[in-house]
Parts: sequence; C-alpha cells; structure tokens
Amino acid sequence: MPKREDIKKVLIIGSGPIVIGQAAEFDYAGSQACLSLREEGYSVILVNSNPATIMTDDEIADKVYLEPLTVPSLKKIINKEHPDAILPTLGGQTGLNLAVELSKDGILDELGIELLGTSLQTINEAEDREKFKDLMEELYQPIPDSKTVYDLQDGLDFAHKIDYPVIIRPAYTLGGTGGGIAHNDDEMTTILNRGLTMSPSTECLVEKSIAGFKEIEFEVMRDHHGSSIIVTGMENFDPVGIHTGDSIVFAPTQTLTDKEYQRLRDASLTIVNALKIEGGCNVQLAQDPNSEAYYVIEVNPRVSRSSALASKATGYPIAKIAAKIAVGLNLDEIMNPITQTTFAMFEPALDYVVAKIPRFAFDKFTNADRKLGTQMKATGEVMAIGSTITIEESLLKAVQSLELDQQAQTDLIPAYTRNMSMGDLLEKIKTPTDYRLFEIFAAIGKGATIQQINRSTQIDMYFLSKLENIIKMQQQMTDGLLSADEVLKARKLSFNNTMIQAIHHATDDELTKLDKMSDQHLVYKMVDTCAAEFESTTPYYYSTVGNENESKPLGNSIVVIGAGPIRIGQGVEFDYATVHCVKAIQAAGYNAIIINNNPETVSTDFSISDKLYFEPLTIDSVMNIINLEQPIGVIVEFGGQTAINLTEGLTKHGVSILGTSLHGIEQTEDRHQFEDLLIDQNIAHPKGATATDAPEALEIANHLGYPVLVRPSFVLGGKGMAVVHNDDELNEYLIPALKNSHGEPILIDQYIPGTECEVDILSDGNDVFVPGIMEHLEGAGIHSGDSIAMYPPQTLTDDQKEKIVAIATKIGKQVHAVGMMNIQFIVADEVYIIEVNPRASRTVPFMSKIVKLHLAQLATQLILGKSLAEIGLKPGLHPEPTKVYVKAPVFSFAKLPGAPTALSPEMKSTGEDIGAGGNLQEALHNALFDSYHIDTNHLTGDVLLSAFDANNASLVEQLKGSGFGIQTYHEGMQWPSNLAFALSSEDETTDQKQLVAKALSHQVPVFTAQDTVMGVFQPQLIK
Repeated sequence: MPKREDIKKVLIIGSGPIVIGQAAEFDYAGSQACLSLREEGYSVILVNSNPATIMTDDEIADKVYLEPLTVPSLKKIINKEHPDAILPTLGGQTGLNLAVELSKDGILDELGIELLGTSLQTINEAEDREKFKDLMEELYQPIPDSKTVYDLQDGLDFAHKIDYPVIIRPAYTLGGTGGGIAHNDDEMTTILNRGLTMSPSTECLVEKSIAGFKEIEFEVMRDHHGSSIIVTGMENFDPVGIHTGDSIVFAPTQTLTDKEYQRLRDASLTIVNALKIEGGCNVQLAQDPNSEAYYVIEVNPRVSRSSALASKATGYPIAKIAAKIAVGLNLDEIMNPITQTTFAMFEPALDYVVAKIPRFAFDKFTNADRKLGTQMKATGEVMAIGSTITIEESLLKAVQSLELDQQAQTDLIPAYTRNMSMGDLLEKIKTPTDYRLFEIFAAIGKGATIQQINRSTQIDMYFLSKLENIIKMQQQMTDGLLSADEVLKARKLSFNNTMIQAIHHATDDELTKLDKMSDQHLVYKMVDTCAAEFESTTPYYYSTVGNENESKPLGNSIVVIGAGPIRIGQGVEFDYATVHCVKAIQAAGYNAIIINNNPETVSTDFSISDKLYFEPLTIDSVMNIINLEQPIGVIVEFGGQTAINLTEGLTKHGVSILGTSLHGIEQTEDRHQFEDLLIDQNIAHPKGATATDAPEALEIANHLGYPVLVRPSFVLGGKGMAVVHNDDELNEYLIPALKNSHGEPILIDQYIPGTECEVDILSDGNDVFVPGIMEHLEGAGIHSGDSIAMYPPQTLTDDQKEKIVAIATKIGKQVHAVGMMNIQFIVADEVYIIEVNPRASRTVPFMSKIVKLHLAQLATQLILGKSLAEIGLKPGLHPEPTKVYVKAPVFSFAKLPGAPTALSPEMKSTGEDIGAGGNLQEALHNALFDSYHIDTNHLTGDVLLSAFDANNASLVEQLKGSGFGIQTYHEGMQWPSNLAFALSSEDETTDQKQLVAKALSHQVPVFTAQDTVMGVFQPQLIK
C-alpha cells in the first residue's frame, strides 16, 4: 500500500544516555529512521537527552529536543508540537517503556496520537512474560516451563516444583537487568528480590533453565500486509545461559542442519506474524544439541543491538526500512538501498562469514565480577568479515579488533595461563568470563581435546574444532623455516604480520617475499546483500585471501580512522566526530574513506562515506588499505586514543598525517617533552616525575609530598589513574601498574586540589579559537568524564577565564596544533595545566550543540588547510550563552558487580546526558532527571550514608540543612522505605561496597562524590 497521507508529523523517542545494554546501536537506528521518514516527506520531531549522538544533530530531524526522557517532559513537547503519530520502537527499552506509560497516562487518546509500527498490544504481548507464554502455547511453540511471579515465595515454590537451576527474567527491563541463573534457594532469593525491584511492573518470569542449548537469533522484517523476511540468522558461539549481548556471535548460522534451520526459521516467522509486528524484530530461540527439540526464548518487538549487527553483517539497513514500513509502505514497495536494483522483500544472502565479539570494561575494573550470565555486562562490540571457507578468518580479525591485552591478542594465550595445568584450565573454562575464548586457546595449546573442552563448556564441537585449527597453525609455524605455503595457510586463517612474527622471527620484508610467491594474496571483497547475484555499487569492503580484488582505488581520497568498539572512556562521541569529519572532507571535494570495526555506529553505515572498510584498527590492516588506496593523507584526530596510537606506526611507514603532526602529538603525550614545553612557556603545572620501578616511585612521591596522582603513560579514560595518600597505597598501586606498563614509565604528580575545567580548542597552527570553558562541579581528582560539566563556568572570574584562554592559545601555537585539541586545567592559587589530549574529546558534541557550531567539521576544514579566518572564526573565546547547560555522567554500576564505584581519576561512566535551564539549579534538575532519575526540585526523605561519610559532621549538617533525614548503613539493617538517595564515597570498604550493591538493587540513586551532592542540592554553595 502507498505511504500514509493522513500523517504529517512524527515524534521519535530516542534511547537516552548510553548504558550497558543500550548503546550506540540506537543512535544508528534512530538516525536512520529520522532520515528515512524525512526522505518520504514527513516532518520529524526527535526527543533524546544524549548530546553525544549524531541522532541529536540539527541536520537529522526537523526539530530536536534535548530534553529528559520522562512522561512529564514528553507530555510538554507533545502538547506543544501536536504530532500525528509517535514511533517508539527505535529508542530501545527506554522508547518502548515510555510509549506504554504515555498510553496509560491517556494523552495519546486525548490528542488522537497513534503509535506507529508495532502496536501497544503487540509490545505488551511480547514484553509481558505471562501474555507471551499464553501466545506461545496458543501457537504450539515450545517454551521452557515457567511461571510469572510477583513475590519471592511464589518464585521459591515454583523453583521447588520444577527443580533448580532456574532462570529469572524481569519484565520490561533492559539487557537482562536484574536477572540471572539460580541454582539454590539462596541464589534465588538474591536474584528474584533484585529482579522484582528492577522490573517496572514488579514482575519476573521464573523459567526452567535450558543453559547449554545452542542459542539462535533471527532478525525478521514484517510489513502491514503480513509479508515477512529473515534478514539473517545468527548463532551464538556461547550456549544458552550467557546474554546474547555478551556472547560471541556468527552470521549466518553455522552448526544447524537444514532441517533445524528451516524449523527455527518457520517458528520465527509464525511468532512475528502472530504478534503482528510491523518493522524489525528479533526472535531468540534455543536448539537442543542432542535432539530435534527447540524452545522459544523471547522476542524483542523493536530494533535492537542485534538489528545493528544484522544490518552491518548483511548491508540491509533494518531501521531505515522499518521506519518506511511504519508509515504504511510494504517490503515490495521499498527499494533496497544497497543494490538499488532489488526490493526490500528480497532476503539477503551472505557469501561470507561475520563474527562479533563483545568488548567489556574488565580491563579497567579488574576487581569486578567477570562471570557472564543472563545480565549483560559488555559495553560494546567488534565485528569482522571473512570468507566462507573458514570461520577462523572472521574470528581472528575480530580478536585483532578488540584492543585488549596486546600480548593475549597477538599470542592468543593469556600470560596468566602459562603456568596453569591442562586440568586447571578445563576447570576454569567451566565458568564463562570475558577471557574464556583465550583460556580455551590456552587449554588446546596444553593438549586438551575438543571433547574435553566441550564437556567443560558445552560449546559446540564445530566451533571448538575451529579454535583447534588456529592453535595447530600457530604450532606448525614454530617449527623450522617458514614456507610460502605455511604463510598462505596462516593468512587464510587471518594471521597478520604481528601474530606471525610473535611465533617466528621473520621481518616484514621476508613475509612480503613469501606472500608474493603465492598465486593468492590479500584482496578486498564487497558486501552487497545478494551474494553477487545482482549488480551492486555498495562502497563496503572487507579483506580476505583470494585472486580477485573488488576494491579499486578511489583517488583524491582521505582516510579517516575510526575509534573501534565502544568502551568506558571512548564512546559514541568519537563516532559523532568521525561522521562530521567525513561530511567536511566530502564538502571540500575529496573522497572520504572510513576504516572502523564497530557494528553499532553511524560511521559504519555504508551510506556515510565514499568507501567503508570493516577491518581491525591495527597497523597491519590499516597499512594494507593505505597501500591499495594511496590516499592524500590520514586523519587520526577523531578516532579517540585508538587512532592516535596508530600515528607513530603510520608515520614510520611514510604515511602523511593530516592535522597535528606526530611531533606535536608527542609534545603533549610524552611526559618529558610536555614538561619541557610547559617550563619553556612558563605555564604553571603540578610538579612531577616518571618512574620505571617501585623504589624510584617511592622516592619521587616522598619528595613531592602526599597525596600524589599516579598514572601510566599513554592511557585512555584515565585508565589506571589514582590518587594515593601514603607509601602503602603507592606500593599497592605499583604492583599491577608496573606489570601492565609494557616498559612505559609511571607518571607521578603533585596532587593539587581546586576547581577543574577544560576547553576544546580549534587551531590552524597559528591562531587558536576556544568555543567555551567547561567547569566541573566535582573538584580535582575526579576524571573529567565522570564529572558534571557546567557551561558557561559558574565560579570562574574573568581573570581566570582570560588566563585559561591565554594558556590554551600558547599550547596550540607551540605544538602547531592543526584541527582540534582538548586541554584540562585546575584553578587553585593559580591556573595549572594538567593534561592535553591532541585530538577530539568526549565534549565535542556537547559543545557543538550548545554553541551551534559543527566543531568537528570546522576542525576538519582547518586540517585540510584553511585558516580560522577563512572558516569565519575569530581567535579567542566564543561569546557565552545566557542559558546554563550541564553535561551529567551516567553510570552502569548495577551491571558490573564488584566494580569500584567511588569516583576517582579513572573514568567509570558509560554515557552522558544534557540539561539546560535559565540557571544552574534548573539545568542540574533537567540533567539528573535522566542520569540519576532524581527530581531535584521535589526530593524528600532520608539519605543513607556509609559509616565513613556519616562521620563527616560538615556533610551531615549540610544535608540536614537541605531538608534530608540521615541514616547510617550497617550490615543486616532493615532496608529503609523512604530513601531519597545513598552516598558512599572515599574508601571502598566492605560496608560501602554492600551499601552500593544494595542501593543499586533497590534502584535507589547512589552518589559517590560529596562534591556532586553539595552541588546538586545546594548549588548556591558552589564556590
């Protein structure tokens, strides 16, 4: 049917701040949907509170509201805009839940507003565990024995009836939040109580565990007429029992027989048709590895993380097509934008294999519980594409993309397994963790059979045989001289130069000679959705070994290095900057080439750049592309630390770095060069020195005087950074820090308390423009990414602002910065500089949206040779706005049990939101609505303090002065019913850890910095 003419204006609800379970994939989906609807002539209103996204750009929707995602906020916007319809299925669980709440409120009926795409009835049927169970029984679709419960006793009774283990699945939560597998009454009590608290409807499904079955996902598209297709099937490497977001995944499915595949495919289509889904939908199923039995696990009646993965794996843009279906178009009326010759009704066919590996934050949070289960813990993911000849190729490319422990990624064997016996390893891999893949490699290396590993892990023998092939190839290359045949076999499994050289001491030149002796070599193939059955012009490529290269050099091109997987410290803001960089390159008349490996992002959509390479961001992979494309140069400023870390290797290979030179980068990142620069320019900075061993570090710390700030060199997101107060604390810090420093020195600085602030500068190498100064609510010693940033600054004097701008200008000129830099300061007795990041930072989209300047695009114009004057910018500080803006961090501590929660120099937040107002109090209120779910205007009740904080008389008096009651946490206390929030700061004692864990499980907001609490509830006290 033709698109609907009775609808003119559509409101799209975004997913809000990035949290574990709801990340950049919804920026990708939302951006696609907005553009898709505007393409069809509809007016699009977008509501989202996340400033870091492309989705909230002024170019994406007709009107963007950077407002809290709450019912009152949405009602205000709805009453102002009077949309004809709302599209809620592109904003993750947040969008769905808000649609349900708006419907219950009655405003949709009152104003005659329709929900587009999947109906409210369908959402309820798919999300309400009992209704979904009833529907499956009606359709004769097998589901595990289960019962919906609303209290603990009912759950315990049912568990006793069906026997442990059981899976607890809370209703209407995100990423398995609150759920888990219980093996006994104690675990059941803990998990079910948590799940009931976290479910908006106080409802959990208790289900017989089928952990160990194969987990299969189908991404389905269905239109209004009932036509439906499978976009792709995906198979989890990990069996049922691990959240699919935490699982290694392959597409298409690998181990199913044709009969099993067709049975599960038919079941998926049957369910989606019965639910009357309109748009994209994800169906999860479990296949018994020992029989024909299967079970339906769940259905997500919306686009999801899996949708983003399926879109990038196939080239079929699910969200774009789902948006068109929502306004009445059918699959046989929508052109597939990748082929431009077939319709969207055509099912994608893959002539390659895709591997996805999740990226976790455990490299930052070494004390967190690494065990994986039904509650998601991954912050992001990588994707790799390889040939159908072997899945080893895509798997190893994905491993190379993870940016984890370099030694483990190169050798595949973690250092800590070297002295473990085979028996110890077989026992260890029974518990799934983020490192289990590498531990399995280690077990195979020790002689374990795949049968033994299967008994420990229940991972399918087919997958284990592939891991065995990789280790056998490794072992084969250790014997004697390398032959051209051996190197070719290794290349087909995706061993790169670095991996081969870790086994065999061959030079790059020797490997190149061996490569040339073969009739097959590294080539690039196109992703076209149709296995080359139809002509396609998609500029979307992956590497493999073969004879024919489908990628021809573009010419007049510039390569932009992306930021890789989303992680704490490097989030969606770098995707934002990458996309804007590409726009500026194209506007200047060049061809833009992106190299990236993150399936969740806008930058890896084939329509964004002139050419996309989905490849690992390693020097080997990047140089292979550069050798083919011969670009004018490479831009590294917008890919976070990932891209910056490639600069030295690229320069050694003769590649032209556009923007700030390697020398300029090293002047800011190398401690000694940076200190020399500051001394030469007479710029105040904390005194400090570097150490490579413990005695040297202790001597420096005692000379400077405690407390001191310690950190490794060349780090991202303050990784490994800490404030230490005495020799014992320093010794405790140094043991792991020196072990992981890879020979780089440890930096030890004098700790200066004061007001922290930061600027992003734009520079043409001669002049410097400062868009604005952001002041942090929290004092020095808390990472800038975890601080509440206020703009314009609230307490700085004009003289202090002038000094900040003068220092920023000096730095920009001295390092001949071209493009963008981030500079951080502490204002105390004078203005001290503490850090320079020679690249774009997380604050770029926040400032861009406030000052209404596309800073990344302007920076790119400078990188391409223009001056500040030529792009219309005057040196110095940009005029400040009259409104106040706040950037508030968002944390995912509930998903990472055991992770330290006290704010520190090491970043812990996963995302951010924005609040605006006529004054600071109003801006803070709007920001904290989303980040902490706190209404600062009407918050009453008690504050639960740790014993440590309760001893702080000044803090207690200030809280009482703000109208709060005070309770002190102690183990075994009855949980208070009227809590406003909890506060647990400073030392991570047992009591404080318990307080945080219990508060999070009861969905009570937790503050971990006294500065935050005082600033939020008594903003007049901010000095």
